[in-house]
Amino acid sequence: MRQHILPALKLTAVCIVFFCGVYTLLIWVIAQAAPAHGLGETVSVNGKVVGYALEGQSFTQDKYFWGRPSAAGYNAAGSAGSNKGPSNPDYLKDVQSRIDSFLVHNPGVKKEEIPSELVTYSGSGLDPDLSPAGARVQVRRIAAVRGLKEEKINDLVDRLTEGPLVGLFGPSKVNVEKLNIALDNLH
Repeated sequence: MRQHILPALKLTAVCIVFFCGVYTLLIWVIAQAAPAHGLGETVSVNGKVVGYALEGQSFTQDKYFWGRPSAAGYNAAGSAGSNKGPSNPDYLKDVQSRIDSFLVHNPGVKKEEIPSELVTYSGSGLDPDLSPAGARVQVRRIAAVRGLKEEKINDLVDRLTEGPLVGLFGPSKVNVEKLNIALDNLH
């Protein structure tokens, strides 16, 4: 038994030193090389920080693109999904309510055209991005409210669409907050 305990204690000590010290220091050094020194990417308007690029925000006015619903109320301190499965009656009622609301605010859009991301919660509750399709389905509403041509708003969506990481990993996406700030600057 002694032959097993001593190596286990040595391995535990090595792991504690490595993961609590060396690994933490390594990650901190890498973060310092990042543009914001590991503090996250802020979004600024006229020199004032209005949000963070990796954290979703609530936009409910018809003149703005709406982001993905948040089970956490867009609170980063309480980041979480709803933990309701797709067969949960409360969940289904919530989704149907969001579909109905979306259809009221977006006349001319059919239920089948609504991307699921606009009516379902994300896993973290803080998803800042939409797919290009999630943005495009809202263009008609925004163009009508703002008195702009749909082509101009579609061009904006195209310009702010980010492709997959390194061209391979993940889907194309549009940051909703950056899109809405650019939309305000169109006038």
